[in-house]
Parts: sequence; C-alpha cells; structure tokens
Amino acid sequence: MVKIAQISCGTEYSGVQKEIEKAASTFGAEIVIPVTDIDYIDEAYEKFGFNCASSGIRLMVARAMSIVEGKSDADAVFIATCFRCAEGALVRNEIRRFIQQKTRLPVVTYSFTERTKADELFIRMEALSTIVARKNILAREKQEGLTLGVDSGSTTTKVVLMEKNKVIGTGWLPTTDVNQSALNGIDQAMEGTGYKMDDIDGMGVTGYGRLNIGKKMEAELIQEELSVNSKGAVYLAGHQQGEATVLDIGGMDNKVITVNDGIPDNFTMGGICAGASGRFLEITARRLGADITELGPMAIKGDYRKAVLNSYCIVFGIQDLVTSLAAGSTKEDVAAAACHSVAEQVYEQQLQEIDVREPLIQVGGTSLIEGLVKAVSETLGGINVVVPEYSQYIGAVGSALLVSGMGKRNDK
Repeated sequence: MVKIAQISCGTEYSGVQKEIEKAASTFGAEIVIPVTDIDYIDEAYEKFGFNCASSGIRLMVARAMSIVEGKSDADAVFIATCFRCAEGALVRNEIRRFIQQKTRLPVVTYSFTERTKADELFIRMEALSTIVARKNILAREKQEGLTLGVDSGSTTTKVVLMEKNKVIGTGWLPTTDVNQSALNGIDQAMEGTGYKMDDIDGMGVTGYGRLNIGKKMEAELIQEELSVNSKGAVYLAGHQQGEATVLDIGGMDNKVITVNDGIPDNFTMGGICAGASGRFLEITARRLGADITELGPMAIKGDYRKAVLNSYCIVFGIQDLVTSLAAGSTKEDVAAAACHSVAEQVYEQQLQEIDVREPLIQVGGTSLIEGLVKAVSETLGGINVVVPEYSQYIGAVGSALLVSGMGKRNDK
C-alpha cells in the first residue's frame, strides 16, 4: 500500500481529515502522520529557521523534518493548510521546497476549506498513488508495438495512434457523449493507416471521461492526466532526462507539473475562475469576430498595454474587453491583452506554487495560440517556452506511450 505522509495544519478541526483519508483510500493509499514528540518539535523548528506564530504550523515543520531525516517512512507527501491562513500559505510552500530539495518524494500541496470533500482531492491522491505504484512505467522512454491513446477532455477528445515510437494517426473532435466521441476520434486516428482495433497491442485512456471509456473499451491503462501529461510532454520535447516544467492551460482547469527524469514530483491544478482558462480565450476570439486559430497571430501584432483585461471572472473579463474596444483599442491589442490576462492569472494562482524549472514545456490546445505562449514567456521574465510537435495531443501521446509497457492485449 502506498504511504502518503500528511503534513497539515487545522484539518482535524475543520472536519476535512476524514475526507483526505477517504480520497487516499479510494486509490489504494494510506495516510500516515510523521512521527514527532515535544522535544523534536523545538529542535526541528530551530533547524528549519522560519519564524511562525502558530503551534500547528510548528508541528508541520517538525513532521516535514521527520521525513527528511528518515525518522518517518513515506512514499509521497500531501501538504495542506487552510486557505484563510496567510502564514500557512507561506510555510506550506517553504515546506514543499524543503522536502523537494532534500528527498525525491513526489509532493502535492493543497489549500483546503471547511467544505472540502473527498472528490475534490481525488485527482491529487490518484496522481500521488500512481506515480509511486507505476514509477517503472513512467520511466519508459520509448513506445513499442502499436498502441492507442485517448484523452477525453472537458471540451475536446484527442486520440493518437503510435507505432515504433512515432505518431502515425491523430483524431480531434469536440467532447459530447464521451464514449461516442472516443470512438469517432479512434476512427479519425486510424483512417489511412490500414489498421483496425483488432491490431492494437494496447490502449491507454486519460482525461475526464477515462473511467467510462476505459471500462467500456477494456483499456489496459486508465490513468489520471497529471502523470500522463507530464510523460507525454517530456517525450515530445525530447527532454526525458533532467528537470522540466509542464504547463497545460486547459478549457476548464490548468495544470502545472514539475518533472525530474520523466517522473512528476510536484503539481498544482485548478484556478479561481474561468478568466484564467482556454474558455476565456475562445469567448474573446468570438467577440472579436475571429476563429480561435486566428487569435494567436492577432495577439502577436498587438500591444497588451493598450487594453485592460485583468478580471479573474470570465464575465467581467469580457466586460473589460468590450470597454476597451469602445475606448478605441484595436482588436490586436485586445487579443494581446486577453493572452496576457490569462498568463498573469496562471502565474498568480499556480506558477508561484512551484519552483519553475527550465525548460518550460507548454502543451494542450492553448499551446497553439502563439500570443499566449509569448505572454507566458514575458510574464516569467523572458523564459524560453518550448511547444513540441503534437503538443495539443499531449494526454493521448502519454497514454499511448505508457500503455506500451504493459503487455499486449492480444496475448491475454
């Protein structure tokens, strides 16, 4: 059983503790509390060197030190503090950095409320569990045989067919009925290849519809998108050795993942509102009378400083857009401002939660919006952003790659 060490403050008083344990047990993991005593709390706090007033946060520090010094055994770490506590937010990030600098354990951080439920934690616990349990598979660097990858996303379904370490077919269509969308995407990917489903050696599924599709089609691999996307990203970018950061600005939520030798070791996901998502850019393009594929080139030509779009809310963001156009801003300036608004919000909400490692690999459908890629780079001080070929198929590629290490379905 995977042991997830919990380092938190206040969960036992808010009623969240049972939700954390429920989420972990759903994916075959056990929550363990690192060993400490009164004397060790003072000793660890002195070593850590971060002043804090809360006794609960001091206990967090001691539990983190217990893991680093080998006094407690764990396979992964879950760090959580109350979203209302500013001190907790600061210490949460410092503890995360401390553990990552001293160990190779995968870590996830979370800001909880008194209403946090287990299902909000599922993907995080699933990712921690699968990273530990399937580390050997995640370390694979080549695809073998003929494998199919399906990414059932919130807005689009992506499919790839891979053979001999190359993508030989792709499918892309809006997600409606998840199963039918997957079947239609598979037909697109196989068109012109001469192959049919009976020829497939393995099928991997990820994304929101993965459980439904995986069960229906008897997929060999059903895996959450955090570990799958990170593997697909470093594979396509040719950076499976060393460190990297993966950024996926999606239609509904965003994911930022740090990777070391192909294995994800920290991730954050979500966002405050759709103003920091691909959905906002779709609505922006529509309001400008352009297709989403035209938004990137428009933004490259514009100056984001000549239009103001900085609302966290998608509704008020569009209101800012309309106001800017009425005040005389060009469509190009507004497109650039929209891209910068999304990039800045992703930075404020998520990129500050991790230590960004170069190269930054931007993936997902929004990575094709060149104005957004430029905005991300500028927001991070000119960092080099890599957009690999097939970046929009990242989850499907990762699934097809990973399933190739699980044996052939025809041999079952």
